Amino acid sequence: MQAINRNTKIRPAVALPALAALAGCAQGLGGGTYSRDEARREQSVRMGVVESVRAVQIEGTRTPIGPAAGAVVGGIAGSTVGGGRGSDIATVLGAVAGGLAGAAAEQGVTRRQGVEITVKLDNGALVAIVQEADETFKPGDRVRILSSGQNSRVTR
Repeated sequence: MQAINRNTKIRPAVALPALAALAGCAQGLGGGTYSRDEARREQSVRMGVVESVRAVQIEGTRTPIGPAAGAVVGGIAGSTVGGGRGSDIATVLGAVAGGLAGAAAEQGVTRRQGVEITVKLDNGALVAIVQEADETFKPGDRVRILSSGQNSRVTR
């Protein structure tokens, strides 16, 4: 009976930090989100007109955190099944299944709806930028593209 109580206490202690870590992995990819490194940095500005807008999906992140957290939780859950060698096998199977589920959960939690915005620049060139759908754009909108190194974003 005491082993059940101990495992019951361990599960929340492991699962809650794992879920918090997954939530912390989500990054903003919209036009209005800047990383700390981008703050106070000069950006080049180009002006243009939106040619087209297409809904896209931005895939979720794939870090070791999701599978590791899932493996820990799955291993703990598996260890409560059976006894002796059966419990050892259930622990390993639970950890493997938990790792796979954790990876899928991380990707699902961090997946974002995005837009592909094609802009005809004032110089006549066409560019397309994918970003999180945090603003609404439509063909004919006058926009600016802010670029700094490898990152660009479309804003009004």
